[in-house]
Amino acid sequence: MSAIPPPRFDHVVIYVEDQLDASLETYRRLGFHMTERGHHTMGSSNHLAIFGTDYMELLGYEPQNAERAAHLWQMPVGLGGLVFKPGPDAGFRDAVIARGVPAQPSREFSRPVEVPEGSRDAAFRVTHLDDSVAFNGRVFFCHHFTPELVWRKEWQHQPNGVTAIAEFVVCSGDPERSAAPYRKLYGDAAFETVPGGVALNAGQGKLLILTPDATRKHLGDALPPLPTDGADKMVGLVFRTSSLAKTKAALEEGKVPFTKEAHRVLVAAPHTFGLAVGFVE
Repeated sequence: MSAIPPPRFDHVVIYVEDQLDASLETYRRLGFHMTERGHHTMGSSNHLAIFGTDYMELLGYEPQNAERAAHLWQMPVGLGGLVFKPGPDAGFRDAVIARGVPAQPSREFSRPVEVPEGSRDAAFRVTHLDDSVAFNGRVFFCHHFTPELVWRKEWQHQPNGVTAIAEFVVCSGDPERSAAPYRKLYGDAAFETVPGGVALNAGQGKLLILTPDATRKHLGDALPPLPTDGADKMVGLVFRTSSLAKTKAALEEGKVPFTKEAHRVLVAAPHTFGLAVGFVE
């Protein structure tokens, strides 16, 4: 049976429905170098911002594919997906289920990628956790058969200086309840207690699961509306940058309003397609 590797972010998903053009312009103005539009064999389309070992995905569909693709992902618009790196073999789903965490059948798909050598197919295997444990979004594992078609040096230079995903923030009425499936997957040693919640250490990033009050204290006025019924919601991303000065310059060039704090820059949800976005060194 496949082993469960230590937690590491593979990528994060911002779901934009049929607003790919608008979201692309939004994130270019935020200082991200976005790849050309890719088209999955399932009908969805995307743009990526590639970092060192992880990336951000703008996921949606073109209008002509709405009937075919809109039902596939069923994420909330905004921050909708958290993706971890899995084990490499096809038995990974069985290992997840053996830990007591429900998971959907794995599926494989691809998308063509234009590179200097010509057109190639980037291929993936994804294993989604059950919706009941996915923070009212999507949490899944993505195995890359062709990582060389994703992490390409010409795509990894970001004008805003971003090099990695530092934080993925979930608001929860009961952080321990929300974290319980991930404790089963990764063990208590991967977690730490933080003010108002818990954090899963995921390589160079952290998954923060916080109460509403702690979420507000952490991300303040940059946040989208939070649930009032105790439900989970994916609400914020914090990116690591090589230079906050470079980040500020990119935001100023893009005419994006931002708040500069002592060690962080924040951009509010109305300017990011519905999530709080932060930058730290």
